[in-house]
Amino acid sequence: MKKFLLSAAMAVLAFVGANAATDNQTYEEVNGIKIVNLWSFDRVHTPKEFQASPICHTRARTAVMSGDIIYVARSEEKAVVPAPGDTVVAAVVHRFSVKDGSALPDLDITYQGRPFGTFLGVNCIGVDNFGHLWVAPYTSEKATTIPLYMLDKESGELTLIADLEKGDVIARTDYYDLVGDITREQAPCKVVNAGTNVPTLYSWFAEQGGDFEGGFEGDTYLDATMFYPETVTEWGYGPYAKILLGEDEDVLYNGDLMYVDGFYSKPLLYSSDGSLIESFEAVDVELWPEDGTNGVTEFHLNGRNFIVYSMAQYSGDGHGCQANICELGPDMTLEGMSKYWQIPADSLGKVSDGGNRIHCFNVQYSTDEQGDEVVTLFNYKGFNGMSVYQIGKNVKGGDPEPPAVKGDVNNDGVVDVTDANILINIILGKDDAANYGGRADLDGNNVVDISDLNKVLNIMLGK
Repeated sequence: MKKFLLSAAMAVLAFVGANAATDNQTYEEVNGIKIVNLWSFDRVHTPKEFQASPICHTRARTAVMSGDIIYVARSEEKAVVPAPGDTVVAAVVHRFSVKDGSALPDLDITYQGRPFGTFLGVNCIGVDNFGHLWVAPYTSEKATTIPLYMLDKESGELTLIADLEKGDVIARTDYYDLVGDITREQAPCKVVNAGTNVPTLYSWFAEQGGDFEGGFEGDTYLDATMFYPETVTEWGYGPYAKILLGEDEDVLYNGDLMYVDGFYSKPLLYSSDGSLIESFEAVDVELWPEDGTNGVTEFHLNGRNFIVYSMAQYSGDGHGCQANICELGPDMTLEGMSKYWQIPADSLGKVSDGGNRIHCFNVQYSTDEQGDEVVTLFNYKGFNGMSVYQIGKNVKGGDPEPPAVKGDVNNDGVVDVTDANILINIILGKDDAANYGGRADLDGNNVVDISDLNKVLNIMLGK
């Protein structure tokens, strides 16, 4: 009977452990706006579960939220044998629920019916403004074109949209941004990239119903000449360019403004002719991100305008794999911007991602039952984790968990044989105390040993 109960308890634990958790933080309301964490799946809040997940890999570099689903792209994940003697290490897109972080069925990626095994073939994944998913690969400094694909959300099949010509300046490309309609059926489309270890920007634009051409007055590339700090002369590793939508329908998808966040620079705002519009020069130095991490986006809420940007890489001084959310200054300027929150308050993790640099953000808009606007913010840092937040006047949830019950090692609300067995496994070296957030060390001496086990047994016996 006891063996059956133990097995049943472990089965329940495994089921619960497969789910995400909240970041267990309380964020202060600012100017009538609240933020709550719906869930987090990362090295800090769900360490055991995240590290067992296939997205905990340095080739699961980018992710995006679209509708009710999160898509995490991982290149070269599994070996597939489409025919005898023919092995392809194919890409997979992993899917998760936006609502609660639960895992959904994967998408096996194919192209022309064949498993897609291109080197870093789904290095970048995104969604256009009409709900179409797209992916693009890493390309080397020898590749003259960048293949842009649309991804079928149901089948995983890729459709080649265009081979984007780099032009006369050939540089390595890692991460891209896209606005409009990738099919060009309902709207034009703009694609941008900041080349790696060069000052070069790439851009392509297609009118509605048209083909892609150079986005810089017909040219596909442009070398930036203005930076901040002024000592910067190139973007460095893994830079990211983010297009801002235009202010009215006529120029909504023209991509006249874009941020570039490079290894050596803070986020810089450029116009489509390469002019530097704004930099962090006028920003309080306490809000400056550290070098080496790249990721930025904007959103609006209740007549206010916000910027979200990555604060530091995994090794940041107190900011590893965290992001700042700030309200922009007057006229949507970086100058005068004010910090609201840093998310997560305790980080997603602080483990090297192998130098991928990118930190992904995207937002979706909705209204609550009172008719007030709500922003859903998706936050993803490869090899460290992801989280979803809601921002608005009336958002609820994300309250801290109640204090843990002493002896409740697995945090399921009761002290029983499951907790004792966890301690036994830790003592025998079959489990790691770090997986239980300090709950295994009952006597607080930084060692999990027989004395901790005896304390749990005494609690179970009512002693």
